[in-house]
Amino acid sequence: MTKKKLTYVFLVMWVNIILFSPTVFSADFIGSESCIDCHKEAVDAWQGSDHDMAMKHADKSSVFGDFDNAIFEFEGKTNRFFKKGNEYWVNIEGPDGQFHDYKISYTFGFEPLQQYMVEFDDGRIQLIPFAWDSRSAEEGGQRWYHLYPNMKKTDEFYWTNSGQNWNFMCADCHSTDVKKNYDIKTDTYSTTWSEINVSCEACHGPASEHLIWSNNQEGATNQHYGFERDLSKSVKEWVFKEGHTTLQPKQIQATDQITMCAQCHSRRAQLNEDQAHIKGDSKTLLDSYLPSLITPELYHNDGQIYDEDYVYGSFMQSKMAKKGVTCTNCHDPHTTKLSIPEEAICSQCHIASEYTPEKHTFHLANTEASQCTTCHMPETVYMGVDARRDHSWQIPRPDLSKNIGTPNVCTQCHEDKDDVWADEQVGQWFPDSPYRNQQHFAVAFYASDIHYRGAGDALSYTAQDAKQAGIIRGSALQRLSAFPSKNTLVALGRAVKNNDELIRLGAIQGSAGYKAFDRWQIISPLLTDPVLAIRTETAGALAAYWSELNPLQREQLSPALDEYIEIQKFNSDRGFGRTNLGNVYRAQGELAKAEEAYLGAIEIEPYFVNSYVNLADLYRSQGKENKGYKILRKGINAQPNSGALRYSAGLSLLRLNQKAEAAERFKQATQIEKQNAQYWYVYGLSMESFSSQQAADALGHAFTISGNPQHLFVQCDMLLKNKSNKAKACINELQKYAPENVINSLNQRLNQVKPN
Repeated sequence: MTKKKLTYVFLVMWVNIILFSPTVFSADFIGSESCIDCHKEAVDAWQGSDHDMAMKHADKSSVFGDFDNAIFEFEGKTNRFFKKGNEYWVNIEGPDGQFHDYKISYTFGFEPLQQYMVEFDDGRIQLIPFAWDSRSAEEGGQRWYHLYPNMKKTDEFYWTNSGQNWNFMCADCHSTDVKKNYDIKTDTYSTTWSEINVSCEACHGPASEHLIWSNNQEGATNQHYGFERDLSKSVKEWVFKEGHTTLQPKQIQATDQITMCAQCHSRRAQLNEDQAHIKGDSKTLLDSYLPSLITPELYHNDGQIYDEDYVYGSFMQSKMAKKGVTCTNCHDPHTTKLSIPEEAICSQCHIASEYTPEKHTFHLANTEASQCTTCHMPETVYMGVDARRDHSWQIPRPDLSKNIGTPNVCTQCHEDKDDVWADEQVGQWFPDSPYRNQQHFAVAFYASDIHYRGAGDALSYTAQDAKQAGIIRGSALQRLSAFPSKNTLVALGRAVKNNDELIRLGAIQGSAGYKAFDRWQIISPLLTDPVLAIRTETAGALAAYWSELNPLQREQLSPALDEYIEIQKFNSDRGFGRTNLGNVYRAQGELAKAEEAYLGAIEIEPYFVNSYVNLADLYRSQGKENKGYKILRKGINAQPNSGALRYSAGLSLLRLNQKAEAAERFKQATQIEKQNAQYWYVYGLSMESFSSQQAADALGHAFTISGNPQHLFVQCDMLLKNKSNKAKACINELQKYAPENVINSLNQRLNQVKPN
C-alpha cells in the first residue's frame, strides 16, 4: 500500500469513527489488508495457518477434497462429490431420507481434515457429515470418510440439526467480528462477519485506533499501541532459584493473553457478542462466555481429557498456568505452530541436565518414548484423525488407575501390561516421589460418581484446598449439590467470597441441594458479582424460587435476572435458550409465556429432551396430566434414544394410575441408560406389586451403580416384606454402610418373619 493510499484509508476511517462510532475513540474493525505493509513478516507467517484456513469461500485455492466426481459408499448408499463449473457440489442424503444436490459454499479448516458447509435459504449454514482426510496417503489420508458413522436423524449432531449449525456452534471462533443476527420470530439467520477467517483483529482486536497510533495522530487512547488488549506474556523473565529444577518467574504480570485465546480454545457457552472482557476494563472470560468445569462428560476424574476440551479447561489445572506460563511461551500465535522444535520447548524452563533419560524418562534417548510430551501430554484422537494433546501436564499416576480406573500413559503404551505393573515400575524409578500414593482430587470426584457416603466431605475438603487450581476447586463445589451437609455449607460459604471466579461459579450449582431459603442465603451475594456469568447463573438458579421470595428479594434478584433473560434470548436459536426462558416465565407465574417458550423450543429443536419434560410438568401443575403424557409421547417419537423421556412418561402414567404401563416405561428407561441408578431404583419400586424378585433385583442393580446405601436399604426392606431368603445377606451388606440402630431394626424384623 502506497503512502498516499494509506493516508486516504486513514482519513476515510477517521471520518467514519467520528460520524458513526458510539464514542469518538471507539475502535472499529478495518481488515487485515491494513496490516500488511507494516507487519509483513507476521502476515506471511499467518497465511496458510490454522487461523487463516479456519474458514474460506469454497474455491480452487481452498478446497482440498476430491470433487472430481468422487464416490464414497456409506451404509450401502452412494455419496457423490462433484463440480458444476467452478462450484463444488455434493449429492448426499437429507433429513427427508432422499438424496439431493447441495452446493458447498465454504471450507472449514484444512489439516488433518477439512470439512465443508452448505448454506440454506433461511440463513443456516450446516456442516455436511463427510470430511476429507487431508493427511498423506502414506498416513492413511487422501480419502473421504464419515465423521459420525453412528449418527441418527434424531441426534443433535445429525448434519442438518443444531449440533452441526455453523451460525451457533462455530462462527464465533472461525471468523472475525461475527454477528449472529438470529431472528426469533422467523427462526432465520442473517449472520455477518468482518473477515471470513480468524484474522489479525480476531486476536488483537479492532485496529482503527492502532492505525491512528501508527500514524502518530492524536486519539489513540491507551498504552497498548492503540489496542485495548495486552497480549504479552505474563512472565517477562525466568530466573534460577536454588533447590528448583525448573526456572521460576521473577514476576507474574496480568495480561489478556489467556483470556483472548480461551474465547475459542475452550468448551464454553456464548453469552453475548460483547467483547468488553478483553478491553482492559474487565479481564475475565466470563463476561462473554460460560466455561465448562471438570465434568464427567468432558474429563476423566483426574482431569485428563475425555471429550474435546479445546485446551483451556486442561491448561487451567496445570502448574504451568499457576506459574504464569501463557500460550505464546510455546506457540507462535501467527503460524499456530510450536515456536521452537518440540524437544527444546520444555527445556526453556526445565533444566535439561535434570531431565535426562538416566534421571527422569528411563526410556531410550531420542525416541518417542523419551519425549516429554509422550508421558505428560498424551494424545487423544477426535474426529477420526485429529490427535490433540492434553494440556494439563499430568504426572502419570498408575496408582490412581488401579484404584479408580483413570487412564495412564504407561499402560496406554504398554498394552500387554496392567496398572499394578505400571505402578510398581514407577515406584522403582521414583522411590521418593512426592506424588505416588499421595492424595488426589480424583478420589473425591470418583467418590461422588459412585455416591460414596464420604464423598461430600472429600469434595468439601478439595473445594477448600488452596493448593488446588481454581478450576478443580470450582468443579468440586459443583459436585457438592448431591451432598448437602455442614461441611458442604462451610465450603460453599467460603467459595462465594473467593477471588477466583471459577470457584464462585462452582458454588452456584453446588448449592442446588439446599431448599429455597438456605440457597438464597448461600448464593444471593453473587447477584451483584462483577462478573456477568456468575451473577446471571445465580439469578437463573434463584429464579426457580420466585414464588417463595419476598418483595425485597425479588427486587434484589431482578437486575441480574433481566441480564439472564437477555442471554437466553441471545441463545433462543437453541432449545436450551427457549427452555430456560420458559422456566423463568413459569416461576414468575406467566404460564402462557412459559408454554409458548417450551413449544418454541420443541419446534426449532424437536430432539431437545428438556423442553418436553418441562412442558409436561407445566401441564401436570395445571391438572392436565393427559396432555402432559401426550407431549412426552411426542418427545419419545422425536428422540427415541432418551431415557429421561421414558422415565418422565412412567411418572406421568403412575399419576394416571396406569401402574403396569408405568413400570414398562421405567424398564425402557433402564434399557436406554443402563448406568442411571435413579431409573433402576424407581423401576424396582414400580415392580413390587408385579414381581417382588424383579423389583429386588432392580433395586440391587441401582445400589451396584450408585453405591447409595438408601437403595440397598429399600432392597432389604422389600426382601423382608416379601419374606425372601435373601434378606439376611442384604442386611449383612447394608451393615457396612448403615448405623447400628437401622441394622438392629431390620434384624428384629428378620427374626419375626419366616423366610420363603
